[in-house]
Amino acid sequence: MIDASAWQTIDFISDLHLQVAEPATAKAWFDYMASPEQQADAIFILGDWFEVWVGDDDEDPFVALCAAVMRQRAKGVKGGKPCELFIMHGNRDFLMGADLAERSSATLLADPTRLDFNGTSYLLTHGDALCSNDVSYMRFRELVRAPEWQAEFLAKPLEERKNIARQIRAQSQAQHGAVTHYADINEALALEWLNTHGCDVMIHGHTHQAATHPLGHGQRHVLSDWDASASPKRLEVLRLTTMGLQRLAL
Repeated sequence: MIDASAWQTIDFISDLHLQVAEPATAKAWFDYMASPEQQADAIFILGDWFEVWVGDDDEDPFVALCAAVMRQRAKGVKGGKPCELFIMHGNRDFLMGADLAERSSATLLADPTRLDFNGTSYLLTHGDALCSNDVSYMRFRELVRAPEWQAEFLAKPLEERKNIARQIRAQSQAQHGAVTHYADINEALALEWLNTHGCDVMIHGHTHQAATHPLGHGQRHVLSDWDASASPKRLEVLRLTTMGLQRLAL
Protein backbone atom coordinates (compact mmCIF):
# COMPACT_ATOMS: atom_id res chain seq x y z
CA MET A 1 0.00 0.00 0.00
CA ILE A 2 1.18 3.52 -0.82
CA ASP A 3 0.37 6.35 1.56
CA ALA A 4 0.05 9.47 -0.58
CA SER A 5 -0.98 11.82 2.24
CA ALA A 6 2.06 14.05 1.68
CA TRP A 7 1.24 14.63 -2.01
CA GLN A 8 -1.07 17.18 -3.58
CA THR A 9 -0.99 16.19 -7.26
CA ILE A 10 -0.65 12.68 -8.73
CA ASP A 11 -0.55 11.82 -12.44
CA PHE A 12 -1.47 8.45 -13.95
CA ILE A 13 -0.52 7.41 -17.49
CA SER A 14 -0.18 4.08 -19.29
CA ASP A 15 0.19 2.42 -22.68
CA LEU A 16 2.73 4.83 -24.10
CA HIS A 17 4.35 2.00 -26.06
CA LEU A 18 7.51 4.07 -26.47
CA GLN A 19 9.72 3.05 -29.38
CA VAL A 20 12.12 4.59 -31.88
CA ALA A 21 9.60 3.95 -34.66
CA GLU A 22 7.11 6.37 -33.06
CA PRO A 23 9.16 9.54 -32.51
CA ALA A 24 6.18 11.89 -32.18
CA THR A 25 4.75 9.98 -29.23
CA ALA A 26 8.17 9.72 -27.62
CA LYS A 27 8.67 13.48 -27.99
CA ALA A 28 5.25 14.16 -26.47
CA TRP A 29 6.27 12.12 -23.43
CA PHE A 30 9.68 13.81 -23.25
CA ASP A 31 7.95 17.22 -23.34
CA TYR A 32 5.46 16.20 -20.64
CA MET A 33 8.22 14.98 -18.35
CA ALA A 34 10.31 18.11 -18.90
CA SER A 35 7.50 20.65 -18.63
CA PRO A 36 7.73 23.04 -15.66
CA GLU A 37 3.92 23.27 -15.78
CA GLN A 38 3.58 19.54 -15.06
CA GLN A 39 4.57 19.67 -11.41
CA ALA A 40 3.01 16.50 -10.03
CA ASP A 41 4.32 15.12 -6.75
CA ALA A 42 4.18 11.61 -8.22
CA ILE A 43 3.79 10.03 -11.65
CA PHE A 44 2.53 6.46 -12.08
CA ILE A 45 3.14 4.66 -15.39
CA LEU A 46 0.72 1.75 -15.15
CA GLY A 47 2.18 -0.60 -17.74
CA ASP A 48 3.36 -0.64 -21.35
CA TRP A 49 5.77 2.22 -20.89
CA PHE A 50 7.72 0.57 -23.73
CA GLU A 51 6.41 -1.20 -26.80
CA VAL A 52 8.62 -4.14 -25.94
CA TRP A 53 11.16 -4.97 -23.25
CA VAL A 54 13.51 -7.92 -23.63
CA GLY A 55 15.66 -7.42 -20.53
CA ASP A 56 17.39 -4.82 -18.41
CA ASP A 57 20.70 -5.49 -20.18
CA ASP A 58 19.39 -3.67 -23.26
CA GLU A 59 21.70 -0.64 -23.57
CA ASP A 60 19.97 0.81 -26.62
CA PRO A 61 20.47 4.62 -26.82
CA PHE A 62 16.71 5.19 -26.88
CA VAL A 63 16.32 3.24 -23.64
CA ALA A 64 19.17 5.23 -22.09
CA LEU A 65 17.47 8.47 -23.14
CA CYS A 66 14.15 7.43 -21.58
CA ALA A 67 15.90 6.52 -18.32
CA ALA A 68 17.71 9.88 -18.31
CA VAL A 69 14.40 11.72 -18.80
CA MET A 70 13.01 9.89 -15.78
CA ARG A 71 16.02 10.69 -13.62
CA GLN A 72 15.79 14.37 -14.48
CA ARG A 73 12.06 14.45 -13.69
CA ALA A 74 12.69 12.74 -10.36
CA LYS A 75 15.17 15.47 -9.40
CA GLY A 76 12.88 18.27 -10.57
CA VAL A 77 12.91 20.16 -13.86
CA LYS A 78 13.98 23.79 -14.22
CA GLY A 79 14.19 24.31 -10.51
CA GLY A 80 10.87 22.59 -9.86
CA LYS A 81 10.09 20.22 -7.03
CA PRO A 82 11.25 16.59 -7.07
CA CYS A 83 8.79 13.95 -8.24
CA GLU A 84 8.36 10.36 -7.14
CA LEU A 85 8.14 7.96 -10.09
CA PHE A 86 6.49 4.56 -10.23
CA ILE A 87 6.37 1.97 -13.02
CA MET A 88 4.24 -1.16 -13.36
CA HIS A 89 4.59 -4.11 -15.70
CA GLY A 90 2.34 -4.18 -18.75
CA ASN A 91 1.68 -6.92 -21.26
CA ARG A 92 4.50 -5.58 -23.49
CA ASP A 93 7.18 -4.72 -20.91
CA PHE A 94 6.61 -7.38 -18.26
CA LEU A 95 10.34 -8.17 -18.18
CA MET A 96 11.25 -4.78 -16.70
CA GLY A 97 13.40 -5.39 -13.63
CA ALA A 98 15.07 -3.75 -10.69
CA ASP A 99 18.01 -2.51 -12.77
CA LEU A 100 15.80 -0.49 -15.12
CA ALA A 101 13.88 0.91 -12.16
CA GLU A 102 17.11 2.02 -10.50
CA ARG A 103 18.44 3.58 -13.72
CA SER A 104 15.16 5.46 -14.03
CA SER A 105 14.96 6.62 -10.39
CA ALA A 106 11.63 4.81 -10.21
CA THR A 107 9.92 2.28 -7.98
CA LEU A 108 8.71 -0.93 -9.63
CA LEU A 109 5.18 -1.66 -8.38
CA ALA A 110 3.36 -4.92 -7.81
CA ASP A 111 0.18 -5.41 -9.82
CA PRO A 112 -2.23 -4.53 -8.28
CA THR A 113 -1.15 -1.85 -5.81
CA ARG A 114 -3.35 0.06 -3.39
CA LEU A 115 -2.91 3.83 -3.02
CA ASP A 116 -4.61 5.86 -0.29
CA PHE A 117 -5.16 9.56 -0.93
CA ASN A 118 -7.43 12.16 0.64
CA GLY A 119 -9.69 9.59 2.29
CA THR A 120 -10.17 7.41 -0.80
CA SER A 121 -8.47 4.10 -1.64
CA TYR A 122 -7.45 3.52 -5.26
CA LEU A 123 -6.54 0.15 -6.74
CA LEU A 124 -3.92 0.54 -9.47
CA THR A 125 -3.40 -2.16 -12.10
CA HIS A 126 -2.33 -2.48 -15.72
CA GLY A 127 -5.57 -4.33 -16.38
CA ASP A 128 -4.51 -7.25 -18.55
CA ALA A 129 -4.93 -9.77 -15.74
CA LEU A 130 -8.60 -8.77 -15.59
CA CYS A 131 -9.25 -9.70 -19.25
CA SER A 132 -10.16 -13.25 -18.30
CA ASN A 133 -12.53 -13.65 -21.25
CA ASP A 134 -9.58 -13.39 -23.66
CA VAL A 135 -8.66 -17.05 -23.22
CA SER A 136 -5.78 -17.16 -25.71
CA TYR A 137 -4.10 -14.13 -24.18
CA MET A 138 -4.53 -15.45 -20.63
CA ARG A 139 -2.79 -18.67 -21.66
CA PHE A 140 0.06 -16.66 -23.18
CA ARG A 141 0.24 -14.47 -20.08
CA GLU A 142 0.45 -17.46 -17.78
CA LEU A 143 3.32 -18.84 -19.88
CA VAL A 144 5.47 -15.71 -20.08
CA ARG A 145 4.91 -14.63 -16.47
CA ALA A 146 6.22 -17.97 -15.17
CA PRO A 147 9.65 -17.57 -13.50
CA GLU A 148 11.01 -20.60 -15.37
CA TRP A 149 10.06 -19.17 -18.78
CA GLN A 150 11.50 -15.77 -17.93
CA ALA A 151 14.77 -17.22 -16.64
CA GLU A 152 15.18 -19.29 -19.82
CA PHE A 153 14.33 -16.35 -22.06
CA LEU A 154 16.64 -13.90 -20.28
CA ALA A 155 19.50 -16.39 -20.54
CA LYS A 156 19.42 -16.09 -24.34
CA PRO A 157 21.68 -13.56 -26.10
CA LEU A 158 20.18 -10.07 -26.36
CA GLU A 159 19.89 -10.08 -30.16
CA GLU A 160 18.14 -13.45 -30.10
CA ARG A 161 15.64 -12.07 -27.58
CA LYS A 162 15.00 -9.05 -29.80
CA ASN A 163 14.40 -11.32 -32.80
CA ILE A 164 11.95 -13.45 -30.81
CA ALA A 165 10.10 -10.33 -29.67
CA ARG A 166 9.84 -9.09 -33.27
CA GLN A 167 8.47 -12.45 -34.39
CA ILE A 168 5.86 -12.51 -31.63
CA ARG A 169 4.82 -8.95 -32.48
CA ALA A 170 4.55 -9.76 -36.18
CA GLN A 171 2.39 -12.81 -35.43
CA SER A 172 0.14 -10.73 -33.20
CA GLN A 173 -0.31 -8.06 -35.87
CA ALA A 174 -1.06 -10.69 -38.50
CA GLN A 175 -3.74 -12.26 -36.31
CA HIS A 176 -5.46 -8.96 -35.63
CA GLY A 177 -5.13 -7.61 -39.15
CA ALA A 178 -5.21 -3.90 -39.83
CA VAL A 179 -7.28 -3.10 -36.72
CA THR A 180 -6.14 -4.22 -33.30
CA HIS A 181 -8.91 -5.40 -31.00
CA TYR A 182 -8.43 -4.96 -27.31
CA ALA A 183 -10.54 -7.18 -25.11
CA ASP A 184 -12.32 -5.46 -22.25
CA ILE A 185 -11.96 -6.51 -18.64
CA ASN A 186 -14.23 -8.86 -16.75
CA GLU A 187 -16.19 -6.45 -14.55
CA ALA A 188 -17.19 -9.13 -12.05
CA LEU A 189 -13.52 -9.98 -11.54
CA ALA A 190 -12.64 -6.27 -11.29
CA LEU A 191 -15.26 -5.81 -8.58
CA GLU A 192 -13.87 -8.85 -6.75
CA TRP A 193 -10.40 -7.27 -6.81
CA LEU A 194 -11.78 -3.96 -5.59
CA ASN A 195 -13.55 -5.59 -2.65
CA THR A 196 -10.64 -7.89 -1.78
CA HIS A 197 -8.29 -4.92 -1.47
CA GLY A 198 -10.86 -2.74 0.30
CA CYS A 199 -10.70 0.00 -2.34
CA ASP A 200 -13.21 2.52 -3.63
CA VAL A 201 -11.85 3.25 -7.11
CA MET A 202 -9.92 1.27 -9.74
CA ILE A 203 -7.49 2.88 -12.21
CA HIS A 204 -6.12 0.80 -15.08
CA GLY A 205 -4.94 0.85 -18.67
CA HIS A 206 -4.41 -1.92 -21.24
CA THR A 207 -7.77 -1.81 -23.04
CA HIS A 208 -7.11 1.49 -24.88
CA GLN A 209 -10.74 2.44 -24.19
CA ALA A 210 -10.44 5.57 -22.06
CA ALA A 211 -13.62 6.07 -20.06
CA THR A 212 -15.09 6.12 -16.57
CA HIS A 213 -17.48 3.35 -15.51
CA PRO A 214 -19.40 2.55 -12.33
CA LEU A 215 -17.95 -0.39 -10.43
CA GLY A 216 -19.89 -1.61 -7.43
CA HIS A 217 -20.05 1.22 -4.91
CA GLY A 218 -17.22 3.04 -6.69
CA GLN A 219 -15.78 3.72 -10.12
CA ARG A 220 -13.39 2.31 -12.71
CA HIS A 221 -11.22 4.81 -14.59
CA VAL A 222 -9.61 3.53 -17.80
CA LEU A 223 -6.47 5.33 -18.91
CA SER A 224 -5.89 6.41 -22.49
CA ASP A 225 -3.15 4.99 -24.63
CA TRP A 226 -0.72 7.51 -26.15
CA ASP A 227 -0.48 8.11 -29.90
CA ALA A 228 0.73 11.48 -31.16
CA SER A 229 0.18 10.42 -34.78
CA ALA A 230 -3.53 9.67 -34.33
CA SER A 231 -6.21 12.14 -35.38
CA PRO A 232 -7.13 13.47 -32.92
CA LYS A 233 -3.99 12.86 -30.88
CA ARG A 234 -4.32 10.64 -27.84
CA LEU A 235 -2.04 12.12 -25.18
CA GLU A 236 -3.99 12.08 -21.94
CA VAL A 237 -3.08 12.26 -18.27
CA LEU A 238 -5.43 11.28 -15.46
CA ARG A 239 -4.65 13.74 -12.67
CA LEU A 240 -5.64 13.26 -9.04
CA THR A 241 -5.81 16.19 -6.61
CA THR A 242 -7.82 16.93 -3.48
CA MET A 243 -10.58 18.06 -5.90
CA GLY A 244 -10.78 14.57 -7.41
CA LEU A 245 -9.81 13.03 -10.76
CA GLN A 246 -9.53 15.03 -13.97
CA ARG A 247 -8.58 13.99 -17.51
CA LEU A 248 -6.05 16.33 -19.12
CA ALA A 249 -5.33 16.32 -22.84
CA LEU A 250 -1.77 17.43 -23.55
